[in-house]
Amino acid sequence: MGDRALRICVIGDELVAGTGDPKGLGWVGRVAARTPADPLPLIMTLAVPGETTTALSARWESETTLRLGPTPPEGGNHLVVALGRADLAAGISLARSRLNLANILDVADQRRLSTFVVGPPPTAHEEPERQAELSAAFADVTRRRRVPYVETYAPLAQHEQWLADLAAGDGATPGQAGYGLMAWLVLHSGWHHALGLPEDAA
Repeated sequence: MGDRALRICVIGDELVAGTGDPKGLGWVGRVAARTPADPLPLIMTLAVPGETTTALSARWESETTLRLGPTPPEGGNHLVVALGRADLAAGISLARSRLNLANILDVADQRRLSTFVVGPPPTAHEEPERQAELSAAFADVTRRRRVPYVETYAPLAQHEQWLADLAAGDGATPGQAGYGLMAWLVLHSGWHHALGLPEDAA
């Protein structure tokens, strides 16, 4: 791994780890496979199952610093914030969820990290209205800071394959097809542009 390689830390919950995917790739592995760069990027996943934005905001900086180092490589350092739905189950208010994400993005900006945010996909365990509100709140925080945001809730809330994957599993994590859908959304929502790669790579 040379100093020219892109370094990408992906922080989030069990979806970052690909839980429930029989191939073990998740959406991160599928996106990595479609991210051609020379040299190949170093993509590091930092997942904590069931993590709220409060817990995420408390740990992300120290963990990514260990992996990204104090001096950015030639390819640059990148942070992917993959948000989950745990705030809903934990009773965290929308205002607090917004503030937690805002704090992460503001500190990342101070550290000159190129940041990309993936919103929470649908789950069978929470009311649809609350899930939609949470995704919209996250989208607003990123829009105000001009950070790319991948909306996953709206495209997947009524998607037959996504719902079938949830029904076949635990209702919270998708299977192989569902992770493929998430990867497609990420790849077609400015992923390559955010990394400084040609758009036609998608």
